[in-house]
Amino acid sequence: MVDNEKIDFQHHIVGDALSQEGRDLFRTLIYDYYKDNKRILAWRDSDNPYYVVVSEIMLQQTQVERVKHKFEQFIILFPTLEALACAQTSDLLAVWQGLGYNRRALSLQLFAKRVCEEFSGIVPQDPEILSTFKGIGKATASSICAFAFNKPTVFIETNIRSVYIHCFFPHSTQVKDAEIISLIAQTLDEQDSRAWYYALMDYGVMLKKKYKNPSRKSAHYVTQSKFEGSDRQVRGLILKLLVEIPVIAEDEFLTSINRDQEKILSILLDLQKEGFIVNRQGFYSLA
Repeated sequence: MVDNEKIDFQHHIVGDALSQEGRDLFRTLIYDYYKDNKRILAWRDSDNPYYVVVSEIMLQQTQVERVKHKFEQFIILFPTLEALACAQTSDLLAVWQGLGYNRRALSLQLFAKRVCEEFSGIVPQDPEILSTFKGIGKATASSICAFAFNKPTVFIETNIRSVYIHCFFPHSTQVKDAEIISLIAQTLDEQDSRAWYYALMDYGVMLKKKYKNPSRKSAHYVTQSKFEGSDRQVRGLILKLLVEIPVIAEDEFLTSINRDQEKILSILLDLQKEGFIVNRQGFYSLA
């Protein structure tokens, strides 16, 4: 087994190029760990593109432990793209409760509707097409292609970033993603990108437990904003109330949610514009 602590991967880089020996050593390091330590996750047991899309959207800004149970609940309720496309907003938001960032739920349903209407229910395999869907950026589009179709796409996410910073930039700070992406492309296992990216992510999870988060050395690292008292919290409280009580008067929001009234009214307006809720003469309900 390759011991990362004894390898100077920087020694194998000349200019921007990583030597073949360096690539082989790095792949061996990652795959050796993965062989005995890979995580068992429901969405990894299937190459169903729909399952992959659901998991990738859920995992945006949300930890795996929170997603595991919700993913299974979601798939039971909406087992196919067609089922999700026809879902009621109240049912969709009810199962999404606890994941946060509720916009993702609506984006996921819009994805299902568009795939059914424009692509005959078949998830596109082109990251350029996928990135035109609301809520799916270039990185998510590429990860969907890697995991659903085993395409050799290049992308970066937090755990992958941690691996490359730890191995290739041990003494650096303010490491740019462009530097990392170059190495991701050079080390990519093009024969099995799905397994390779899963292995990288699992190694990154281990590194974060063993060391201070390596991603702190990234030029793009930001700490998550405080949730308590935030607009995001108020949005969640409003939607939670509407899941529990189908129709609520404006005054009831103001008395039920212990927050600034102007903030509540502003967020109610935002939620209407985003298509979450409707206002009928001062009475609100889910769209």
